Amino acid sequence: MDIQDIIKPENKVYSSPRLLNDSTMHYCPGCSHGVVHKLVAEVIDEMGLEHNAIGIAPVGCAVFAYKYIDVDWIEAAHGRAPALATAAKRLNPDRLVFTYQGDGDFAAIGTAESIHAANRGENIAIIFINNGIYGMTGGQMAPTTLEGMKTATTPYGRNVELNGYPLDITKLLAQLDGTCYVTRQSVHKPAAVRQAKKAIRRAFENSVNRRGCSVVEILGTCSSGWKMTPHQSNLWMEEHMKEKYPVGDLKNIEE
Repeated sequence: MDIQDIIKPENKVYSSPRLLNDSTMHYCPGCSHGVVHKLVAEVIDEMGLEHNAIGIAPVGCAVFAYKYIDVDWIEAAHGRAPALATAAKRLNPDRLVFTYQGDGDFAAIGTAESIHAANRGENIAIIFINNGIYGMTGGQMAPTTLEGMKTATTPYGRNVELNGYPLDITKLLAQLDGTCYVTRQSVHKPAAVRQAKKAIRRAFENSVNRRGCSVVEILGTCSSGWKMTPHQSNLWMEEHMKEKYPVGDLKNIEE
């Protein structure tokens, strides 16, 4: 019996996303970026937008998204992805335009661009990875770092009297009139991955249909920055990050 008689197409339970290329990923073991890359690639492919998607990659761990997802990309200066996405969408109104950003890029140096693009209601989708730390540059405190959380620059834990409070920028953006869909998800478990994929698709549909600005925050892990194993990181994220940043929709304006 030929092997093809045994392995029939309907028996396939998994395949690599078609738009995720064969480049070896540079992310640390346990990093959430690889999972989110997979979801972005799958959604674009399933929506048939391979030739009508424009991704904006800024600076930080997220910068190399253009190496892995085979669509058109533009690289932005640090924090400026929403501004560049604004131009790309206004010049190409029928395209899917999305940014892929980390918390340091989106909620620190890019705070002004993030808030004003959302407030203007730019028809873009923002994928925002929040791991509460600066991963690429050595594990320093980020705006999203939790109170008491140890980092390279807060070795005794974040002290709000000295360092201020963690910034829940997603909650802030949900209050703006220009946002149509604001949600927070995670990718640490299979069920969570499925929900995150649905959220990304909804945000991409909003961009294509010009409904306003969509923000999808993904709670991620940073095993290297947190000094934990991937398994420990998932447990720590669920126990600590979700208390400050609970998952679920913060805003969802239906058609």
